[in-house]
Amino acid sequence: MRLSVLDQSPISQGSSGVQALRNTIDLARAADRLGYERYWVAEHHGGPMLAGPSPEALIGPIAAATERIRVGSGGVMLPHYSPFKVAETFSLLAGLFPGRIDLGLGRAAGTDPLTTFALQRDRRQAGADDFPQQLAELLGYLDDSLPADHPFARLAKTLPGLPERPEPWLLGSSHQSALWAAELGLPYAFADFINPRGAEIAALYRERFAEHEHAGRSPRTAVAVWVICADEDEQARLLAASGRMTFTLLRRGQLIAVPPPERALEFLEADDRLGAGPRSERRAVLGSPEKVRAELEEVAASYGAEEIIVVSITYAHEARVRSYELLAEAFSL
Repeated sequence: MRLSVLDQSPISQGSSGVQALRNTIDLARAADRLGYERYWVAEHHGGPMLAGPSPEALIGPIAAATERIRVGSGGVMLPHYSPFKVAETFSLLAGLFPGRIDLGLGRAAGTDPLTTFALQRDRRQAGADDFPQQLAELLGYLDDSLPADHPFARLAKTLPGLPERPEPWLLGSSHQSALWAAELGLPYAFADFINPRGAEIAALYRERFAEHEHAGRSPRTAVAVWVICADEDEQARLLAASGRMTFTLLRRGQLIAVPPPERALEFLEADDRLGAGPRSERRAVLGSPEKVRAELEEVAASYGAEEIIVVSITYAHEARVRSYELLAEAFSL
């Protein structure tokens, strides 16, 4: 079982985005040392909780601070960008760090509608819903497979990192993303931490992949799971309260920095008593190393996944690093 990291660069209450980004570099060094397969950074905009709006800006510093781990985006939210610009940026990174750069691509906005509008270059109308066309164009640049009569075909040969190339992945949490990944022959990373009912979707991806001719390629599935590992089960549950509070309030339209676990636990207990509103149904794998390993193996088996991508949010950076250390020990990385 391969283990990887998806880092959302959480901002703790009383801290800052700058410190969160420094924590990301520190955690990446730890993951590299511990034997994790890849280290992906997420894209989120316009909120007080997560400090990573630009994975393309973080990947270079992370790759420079590490030695062997693959580094990439989890992911680039393609609707915000020009496919050619993304191709150029990740070609550059692949040239600087050969064999180590992943380009995870997603369709979601990574923010609220108003911030999405602020990100648009042309605000005269809503952005086009043309993700499949964007994705095909981007892959055409990376593969140099655009038709000869395509107006941008020559640009594929100008990418700065050639002959190196990033490895593209499609990220998703829905049936549609599985169909696109299968049709295009891409490895597929499913966000179980968003939609814990994805095993059938992963099976659909493998089934449809086999229906297409992808010479020399086989389906590859990774599943991203929210995990906190601690020495004792109760300690892990306490640490998890911080993330549970932030996601509970997020569902109600309230954005906060990651609170201390004691404050979060008080909030959650009071919220339960009052029945104040909806709770997230997200899966959380929490507990001691033995418990977490057993549950993650069950999740991976249900998805037919070769790789688990671990997402962790804690108030204290040290607790997050310790969680990844214990997990690496449990899986004998």
